[in-house]
Amino acid sequence: MLTAPHDVQDSLNQPLSDTMSLYEKEPGTEESAVTGPSLDAEDPQERIEARRLRIAARIEAKRREALGEDLKVPKEKKEEARKSHKQIEDSRQRLTKLVSDGTQLVTNIQIATDAKETQRRAEEEELKRQRREKLDTEAKSSLEKFDEITKKWALDKPKQVPQKMWEILNSQQQQCAHLIGDKNNLISELQKELRRKDDQYVKDLKKQAEDIDLLVERMEEQIKNLTKTYRQELLQIEKVFELERRELLTANRNKWEQGMEARRDKELETLMSRMRKVEEYEQQLKQLRVQDGEEYNMIKIKLEADVQVLQQQLQQMKATYQLNQEKLEYNYQVLKKRDEENTITKSQQKRKITRLQDVLNNLRLKQAKQVKQYKEENQSLMDDYKRIVEQYKELQKKMRHFSAVDAKMFEDIWLMNEEEMKQLVQKALEADRIIQEQQLGMRWEPPELGFLDNVGPLLAKQKDQKPAITVAQEVMSSNAHRDESPAMLGQSDGRVRQGGPAVSAQTVKHILELLCDESGFLIENKLTRLLSPLDKDERSLIKLDSIFGALGIAVEEDVYKLVEFFCRYKRERSAAKPDEDGDAGESNADSSAGGSHGPQGLIHPNEVLGAIKAFVMEFQKPRERTAPPRLMEERDSSEDATYWAAAAKAIPESRLRVWDALESALEKYHNVLSGRAQLITETVSLRHQNTELRTLLHQYLNSQVNAELEIPPTQMLQGEYSHT
Repeated sequence: MLTAPHDVQDSLNQPLSDTMSLYEKEPGTEESAVTGPSLDAEDPQERIEARRLRIAARIEAKRREALGEDLKVPKEKKEEARKSHKQIEDSRQRLTKLVSDGTQLVTNIQIATDAKETQRRAEEEELKRQRREKLDTEAKSSLEKFDEITKKWALDKPKQVPQKMWEILNSQQQQCAHLIGDKNNLISELQKELRRKDDQYVKDLKKQAEDIDLLVERMEEQIKNLTKTYRQELLQIEKVFELERRELLTANRNKWEQGMEARRDKELETLMSRMRKVEEYEQQLKQLRVQDGEEYNMIKIKLEADVQVLQQQLQQMKATYQLNQEKLEYNYQVLKKRDEENTITKSQQKRKITRLQDVLNNLRLKQAKQVKQYKEENQSLMDDYKRIVEQYKELQKKMRHFSAVDAKMFEDIWLMNEEEMKQLVQKALEADRIIQEQQLGMRWEPPELGFLDNVGPLLAKQKDQKPAITVAQEVMSSNAHRDESPAMLGQSDGRVRQGGPAVSAQTVKHILELLCDESGFLIENKLTRLLSPLDKDERSLIKLDSIFGALGIAVEEDVYKLVEFFCRYKRERSAAKPDEDGDAGESNADSSAGGSHGPQGLIHPNEVLGAIKAFVMEFQKPRERTAPPRLMEERDSSEDATYWAAAAKAIPESRLRVWDALESALEKYHNVLSGRAQLITETVSLRHQNTELRTLLHQYLNSQVNAELEIPPTQMLQGEYSHT
């Protein structure tokens, strides 16, 4: 509630403080100027600075004096600034005193209210203390009375007389009623105190409302007084500033008039100087007119002489023109005559063109008919070609199918016959072992039979070829010259190139040298550094070995292919150039037809890289492809007879002779054994017969019939035995 006057004061003091701050800067600047370096200072640097400032002030004063400025104007301004500052300071002091008085008047109410509140709180604390003491005393007395009543109940329990019990109950009831009465009295006192506090609270609220109304009234009155005073002070300050403004305008107007007067003087002086310059310029113009007149006369005379010369030249040109005109007329007649001749020739040519046009039209008709006919023939041929290609593909498919079936059948039959042959050979070997060990009692050693390890049809073996680096070494070490007869590569050791044109050793050597010189990118840099101290031939051989490894050239056949490809590449490149003359073409054709490729017809070094790339594209890709299945006609059956003959000769001839001798001996032994077997059979049969006869004889002898006979057979037998 008390902050409102301060807010109003701050809001009213804000513009005044801003205005005062503007005018407080000037005295500060004066003080800073006054409190500069002094000549009486102890520091020598400060004294030097003071002297410099004094000299600068003197120079400035002289400059102003030369310009006509009044030196007293700054002093008057300073005095006027001090008057305005004094007015602002007086206004601020009066306003501050008014604000402090109003604040004191407003805060007196708050101070009185605070004092009353402090006194009320002290009285309330005292009443609380008395009430607390009274409650404590009442609680103690009530507790004592309650204890006394409780003790009497414990003492009166043994008594059983009703009259005494009645008396005791009446006394206890009186004591309880007295205790309850004390409690009720205390409650009534507290209720009275509460009602008194409520009344006091209502009175305090009314008093506070009255104080607030009084405070608001004083605040409004203070605001009105402050507003009125601020307005008066602002009017006073505005009057002072208006007075200063009028004085400044008067001073500036005087200064303006002085400046205008000086300007008029300077303009007059400038005008006089301009008039003097105009007179000087007029004199110079007169002199120039005289000089120009003289020059004009001289030029006129010169030009008249030139005109006469030109007239003479004109006459000469006219004569020349007349002569040229006559020549042109003659030439015109000649050209006219030629034009007539050309017209006749043109008409003849037109007739000829017409005739040729008719011939051309006829030829075009024939051409159209032939083109149509050829298109039809081409279409029919294309259809036949497609049909034949389809038939060819179908035939190839069937051929591959039947070839695969035949190969499979051949392999199955081969495996079946081979298995049967191996079984027979094993039986023969087993028989030989039994004969050697059991019949002859000798140690048997199995023969070396390599064909038993083979399974399936025999495969053709590739012929051994020399390595590519060996061929390169032989070629590079040869001392062949360009003019010697071309020696065939490989004929020195009795071998002749098969399936291709013959190539001279000189050509191969030259191509290998080109390959070694132009294919350095196929060689590692490390290897190149290591080869630098070696001889040229050794270095070339090692480079060729590395290049052959990069290109996949391994054997002599690959070297032949490389050389032939380079020669063919040169011929194709030469034939592809349309601007090559006929003599060179004939010489290349003769050289290619002759089969020898001399160095003069070899590939250029700049074309080596393209030839290598084409060689790799043509020969390296087929090597990477998988080999096609072998067909029956591709198989080499030259070793089949040898293979089966070796199977037939599994048992050596010496063993067969032993077998023959053993067979004859065994046959004889068999005959003897057969005779012995027959004799043994006969002996066994005779033994059986003897046994049977003995049995019959024994039966006859032991028969009862013998007893009835006069001479029994036993007596006869005994007589015979005795005689014998």
